Parts: sequence; C-alpha cells; structure tokens
Amino acid sequence: MIIPVRCFTCGKVIGNKWDTYLDLLQADYTEGDALDALGLVRYCCRRMLMTHVDLIEKLLNYNSISLSLIIYFSLQYTFPGEK
Repeated sequence: MIIPVRCFTCGKVIGNKWDTYLDLLQADYTEGDALDALGLVRYCCRRMLMTHVDLIEKLLNYNSISLSLIIYFSLQYTFPGEK
C-alpha cells in the first residue's frame, strides 16, 4: 500500500527514498544501481524497496463502501408517482 517509513529489520529510515528510487528507475538505472545511488547497502533495506508493491493508486479507483451503499439504495427506492 504505502511504503513503510522504516526498514522492518534494522530501523533505517527508507520512506523518503521511494520517490527518488522510482525516478532513478525511470532514468534507466538498474535496480541495484538505483539502490546503490540511494546509499542502501544493507540487504534488509534493499528488499524493502525492491519488494514493495504500490497499490494505493489502484485502490483509489474503487468506491468507498458508503458511496456504494448510497448508490445501491437509491436505485432500489421508488419515488412517489413513479412505477
């Protein structure tokens, strides 16, 4: 969902490196070179960025439950004078 702020294993701050990591990958860096450029040398920190799946943009496409319920019940309600 959202990149963790700190590495789960060693506690190093990595949350601020995600956008830079994506920019480096767009600039044709390899994953290893991008992580080296960010100064991430520990395997635990490297895996935090390499294995992260960014789902937040995909989840924003779905309606919230409250909006879904409003739409559902408004479609079932018949207004006076309608059949």
